[in-house]
Amino acid sequence: MEPTKNVEVLHIDRETVGSRTESTAREFPLTIMLNGEQLVTVLCSPGDLEALAVGFLYSEGMIRAKEEITGMSLDGELGIVRIRTAEDKTQNGKLFMKRVLTTGCGRGMAFYSFADLDRKKKVLSDLRVTPAEVLALSRRFQGASELYRTTHGVHSAALCDTREILVFAEDIGRHNAVDKVIGRCLREEIPVADRMLMTSGRISSEILFKAAGSNIPVLISKSAPTDMGVELARELGITLIGFVRGGGMNVYAGEERIDLRRVSSPG
Repeated sequence: MEPTKNVEVLHIDRETVGSRTESTAREFPLTIMLNGEQLVTVLCSPGDLEALAVGFLYSEGMIRAKEEITGMSLDGELGIVRIRTAEDKTQNGKLFMKRVLTTGCGRGMAFYSFADLDRKKKVLSDLRVTPAEVLALSRRFQGASELYRTTHGVHSAALCDTREILVFAEDIGRHNAVDKVIGRCLREEIPVADRMLMTSGRISSEILFKAAGSNIPVLISKSAPTDMGVELARELGITLIGFVRGGGMNVYAGEERIDLRRVSSPG
């Protein structure tokens, strides 16, 4: 399925009124079936659907390694991905007692409770990054999404080292874009330790949980964090950088990973 759809609109500006064609981002319902039970239906962009499903399960703590997945099939026409795991965490309804509506684009769904924070370990990493490296990566990141340039209706996420974008994904939902990145890393065995997660969207608590669950030490966005996002970043030992725009940025947590002595721009 194509990620965009053309629609006819009435365009109005100061001088003219007329019809024209605009590209819009497709919205696709994907139902994730886990061990024969319907887990959740995610509104997403129709691409990287298996990565999205795997990333969702990993981010929500339902799997901790790709080896736990014993089977997976995707029905693209029906919008269903079926996953079987060695351990069935849907039994006895225990999983569903933890379902929480989140602040996602549309109605996001997560399966953590805030009590889970007590069991989260701090993210430990010796990674250091300069402001120049953050700004250079941000420029590459903003230019990477052809779908955004076409529709202005999607979010992006990426796994980066200090110089390059390693994995890139885009989706109508900011959570989905992050899960697609995490899912690809898990399926393709791409290391995430000592690397950075970049997102185009607001950084709220559930995005922090996703980063922490993958042991990613640095989270970067051109947008703002929420107050709970800042609080969790400080408690979880994650470097949180927001408002990366122009030549500036705000470091809300984990400033010890920002190397202010190295000021030269990367090549």
